[in-house]
Amino acid sequence: MKQLLCLALFCWSLALWSQSPTQQPLKNITAIRTAVAPKIDGLLKDSVWLQAQPASDFIINSPNYGQPASLRTEVWLLYDDEAMYVAAKNYDNPASIRKQLTARDGEQRQDVDYFSFFVDTYNDNQNGFQFVVTSRNVQSDARISPAIQSMFGLPSDYSWDAVWESNVAITSDGWTLEMRIPYISLRFSKSEQQRWGINFQRFSRKQNESSFWNPVDPNIAGFVNQFGDLLGVSNIEPALRLSFLPYVTSGFRNTPTTRGVVKEWLRNGGMDVKWGVNESFTFDATLVPDFGQVISDNVILNLSPFEVRFQENRPFFTEGTELFNKAGLFYSRRIGLTPSGYWQVKNRVAADPTLEIVKNPGITQLINASKFSGRNKNNLGIGVFNAVSAPMVASILNKTTGSTEKIETEPLTNYSLVVIDQALKGRSSVTFTNTNVMRSGLARDANVSALDFALYDKNNNYAIIGTGRYSKIMGANPYDGFNTTLSLRKVSGKIQFNATNNIESDRYDPNDLGFLQAPNEVTTTAQVSYNQFTPTKNFLSYRYMLRVTNRQLYKPFVWQEVQIGATIFHFFKNFWDLSLNYESKPAWQHDYFELRTPGRMIRMMPWHYVGFNGSTDSRKRLYAGFKAGLAQSPSFGDAEYINYELSLRFRFNDRLSIEWSGAGSTDNGNVGYAFRREANGDPIVGWRDVKQFTTLVSGLYNFTPRMFLTLRARHYWSGVKYEKYFNVDANGYWIDRAFIAGNDNNYNAYNLDLFYTWDFMYGSRLIVGWKNWMPLDRSIDGIRFSKYGQNLAEVFRMPQGKELTARLIYFLDYQKLKRNRS
Repeated sequence: MKQLLCLALFCWSLALWSQSPTQQPLKNITAIRTAVAPKIDGLLKDSVWLQAQPASDFIINSPNYGQPASLRTEVWLLYDDEAMYVAAKNYDNPASIRKQLTARDGEQRQDVDYFSFFVDTYNDNQNGFQFVVTSRNVQSDARISPAIQSMFGLPSDYSWDAVWESNVAITSDGWTLEMRIPYISLRFSKSEQQRWGINFQRFSRKQNESSFWNPVDPNIAGFVNQFGDLLGVSNIEPALRLSFLPYVTSGFRNTPTTRGVVKEWLRNGGMDVKWGVNESFTFDATLVPDFGQVISDNVILNLSPFEVRFQENRPFFTEGTELFNKAGLFYSRRIGLTPSGYWQVKNRVAADPTLEIVKNPGITQLINASKFSGRNKNNLGIGVFNAVSAPMVASILNKTTGSTEKIETEPLTNYSLVVIDQALKGRSSVTFTNTNVMRSGLARDANVSALDFALYDKNNNYAIIGTGRYSKIMGANPYDGFNTTLSLRKVSGKIQFNATNNIESDRYDPNDLGFLQAPNEVTTTAQVSYNQFTPTKNFLSYRYMLRVTNRQLYKPFVWQEVQIGATIFHFFKNFWDLSLNYESKPAWQHDYFELRTPGRMIRMMPWHYVGFNGSTDSRKRLYAGFKAGLAQSPSFGDAEYINYELSLRFRFNDRLSIEWSGAGSTDNGNVGYAFRREANGDPIVGWRDVKQFTTLVSGLYNFTPRMFLTLRARHYWSGVKYEKYFNVDANGYWIDRAFIAGNDNNYNAYNLDLFYTWDFMYGSRLIVGWKNWMPLDRSIDGIRFSKYGQNLAEVFRMPQGKELTARLIYFLDYQKLKRNRS
């Protein structure tokens, strides 16, 4: 209670001191119904465009907010019962137009000009759609959501893909474009008169200038709430929205093992279905999905007591899931993960030479998954997600008796998620979320219910944001827990701040379908920042931030640690940026998690970190990013942590670009659980030197705007050398103990992903993929090969896993099929 009162006083004093900007009046544009659809050739020669009045007078958002755009832009809008049509004339000197070919959804920080069309079909000032066309007619599309935070760029979720048409043309006075966006790619409420939010963006790479038709003030929180109004759209009677995406996959995989190479022929087929139940809601389903052609995970050696969170790369779980992710309770990697009994089978066979694995699936097969989502005319969003995974069974052969044992490594499981989200006035909202996991047999079941709210004042300056969650685990050992969060924030203006209190009970557990590294914490954070969004004499923008965090255990209610952070960010007029960072845990911490033993605590040394990071002008052929830092402990002078990173991207021409990055760290004062225990079960702690280095090479070659080749190769190495060992007494103090030999670790991970992609028709795609990897059960001798270069060379000497696949995806639109038959 004292902490909350102090936070409230902190926020009130800052509120009195700070001032906030006032949002400008919104522009409006009227769309014209057309009886004849324009030809989408990018030339703007159809007479139907003459019916519409152009939108113009764009205002700069960056780098010099508030000034008229340096380049003239005109936009026209038409519509009919099938689609919206957008045309734009981007005036410019043709020699100044940047025209790099990029991958789909990959125009950011590339050498290309582009135009964006934004529409908020629910007019809720929170959610929207984005359609982007570059000067080379490469498309990008995204969903706009308040749940997405971005320091650079817009709150865009590029994982969403829609089917729409576009074309461009270079003219003597600039470049022109046309778009056709069918209603199958939009969602809107059924109403005689539609009133949508709308905006247009023009980005000129030569000037690094982003401008909008309706001004977007960087001093004001939010993006969709700064759209203009679209008028004139009425009596839309869209046809049935129904499409099919059947696919077939074929290929082979060779996996080297200690007992020879396992060869597999890969073949699969399935289908995705998208059905517009009505104008507002859409049903998506995937039947017998195959997620083989995805980017490999960034696997690391994890010495911490916490689970590593991996990025979701499977399209079905990334496209259009912003509503499901709003409460932060949906970690889709839980679905189709490695079976829970996989490593038990591997370890059992490895320890017994009389046993041999006949079959041990490494991935849980997904039978089907479906999504139902949308928003009605009252701005009530509804989302329902369901997925079913098949039971996984391993087979073990006893070579002595000849018998085969079958072991269920993962039960039949149903995952479901329900979201009800009411958008309120302004940017406010209230959201109810429920996740449920049910497993067959005696395996545990789980349920989590959550209520989230975000309340903004009418001027969009202040907000109160909170959550309340309840989890329940059912089965042989049932338990339940809760989580609450309350945050008071100033969200607009030069001075912004927030004060947040988060409570997680000791038995709160959302991890069957969500992600939480550790419960049983009470965390209080206060943060204040000063933001200069418009240019000054020396900078385009800058930001100063100070943050203080105090953590305590929930049960028993004891102190853990305090952490202080500060950042100074400057964006220079030559378009370089530089950040100076300071992080500190100035007092000895009481860590209740590191020992992996309930009720036990270890005292961890205080430390101070200083570092910097930044990047050069991304318009240049050679673009660089850099980072370095140093941490030391005042209690142990020999405990030193150093990290460093350098990334280089070179653009050879408008078709080919290559990027290399190297990131490393050296920590010679890493203290933690040594993965060993005494005979009585007490944990053993080690002082270790930990070195890590990651090399990442990626490349892109575009044959055409819809045909490209991508490369991604990653090698990660970590070397762990123990210097001494300790026991830990009841008060968390270290006690010297005898040295343990043979506990060092030398870990390597290597993956290469090469994909050829050809979008041969709108919505239809051919993908040929090649994968190379180092098997996880192979290791490299860290005594003979103790340096990074030696380990990298050894990786290429050992047998590699290989996989070649081809997938054909064909888009079938029910309306086109119906027209063709008639």
